[in-house]
Amino acid sequence: MTSLSRLETDQLRRLEEMRKTFDKLRAERIRAEGEVERLSRELDEARALAKAELGTEDEAQIQSLIDEAQARNAKLAEEFGVALREVETRLKQLGEER
Repeated sequence: MTSLSRLETDQLRRLEEMRKTFDKLRAERIRAEGEVERLSRELDEARALAKAELGTEDEAQIQSLIDEAQARNAKLAEEFGVALREVETRLKQLGEER
């Protein structure tokens, strides 16, 4: 029976450590590949939904649509506020006339 030299023992230990690191990295790669596949499917679904609901999947066009909608909502909210103040003023006038 041949005993291992200190150098050989150290090399075997290092190889075992590297094997553990390799196995860990391989498992991480497999998880990452699965995550990439899942995220790719989600992106494809989001693009299809955007195309169906907004008529485009282009981010710049979608942002433009959002900006337009926000501006339209702000304008409508302001108009509604003006209308409410007018109604309130008219109601006060009617109350004073009585």
